[in-house]
Amino acid sequence: MIKNNSLDALRIGIDLGGTKIEGIVLRGEAEVVQRLRIATPAMQYQATIAAVAGLVRDLEQAAGKSGLPVGIGHPGAISPASGRIKNANSTCLNDQPLRQDLEHALGRTVRMANDADCLALSEAFDGAAAGARSAFAVILGTGVGGGLVVQGGLLAGPNAIAGEWGHNPLPWPRPEWGESPGPLCWHGLHGCIETWLSGPGLAADHARTTGEKLSAETIVSRAESGETQAAATLARYEDRLARALAHVINLVDPEVIVLGGGVSRVQRLYRQVPALWAPWVFSDRVATILRPALHGDSSGVLGAARLPPVTPPKPP
Repeated sequence: MIKNNSLDALRIGIDLGGTKIEGIVLRGEAEVVQRLRIATPAMQYQATIAAVAGLVRDLEQAAGKSGLPVGIGHPGAISPASGRIKNANSTCLNDQPLRQDLEHALGRTVRMANDADCLALSEAFDGAAAGARSAFAVILGTGVGGGLVVQGGLLAGPNAIAGEWGHNPLPWPRPEWGESPGPLCWHGLHGCIETWLSGPGLAADHARTTGEKLSAETIVSRAESGETQAAATLARYEDRLARALAHVINLVDPEVIVLGGGVSRVQRLYRQVPALWAPWVFSDRVATILRPALHGDSSGVLGAARLPPVTPPKPP
């Protein structure tokens, strides 16, 4: 039997994303001994459960061990009221008993947390926020999420929504950029940060402004090569990110802000955004540091593998 407190203990981390599911086998605190990635079944709940279970089996087979502890990072949160998923931008998960179904499929208790919380935990442990007393970690990907780590521990609250920054409205909207009321978000409100700062949000803003339907990656590439319309789109994105993060700094005042997700790979963000956020921060100076996730796309899965044992929420 493998004990979690052994220096050689193996455990599995799963990052359940909107487009991919990544899994690792972690030995001790930092040694990744196996890694696999598969595509996420598009908006198919039962197929997603089967895919995660199959990935765990494949990882255990590759590691030559069975019954390993499993930590899973997922979109949204587990409702303390119902025990079901809420707030996931992968909407097929919402109102589903994800924990129960995964535990049934895997035949064991699993550790679960929001994917941005897993990113925050990983980066605070040995990543871009290592040694910081407080850190806010952001996913800028298919959706937008956030997680808060204070003194090395995840900040949790009674509603299981700590760090849900992406579903606040974009602050200090600019009418000349069409920011009020803003695009309709998937849950029925207008102008959420996610509708502007996700990869699809960046692409949608470019399409509304220019009529060109391009991927976020193409827009960034064209902007960096000097194409005027793409450069203007990326400049609007940077301004919006600066305002949105200034809101976080005003509320939480973290030492470090870490960006993860696909859009976080745009290196100019780390120069441009801190140069833009000062007018919106209620301070005479801004000492907060903005950094890319040290572990890149794999930060969330590392955090999932490191999740501590938790007591599942129980319905009232």
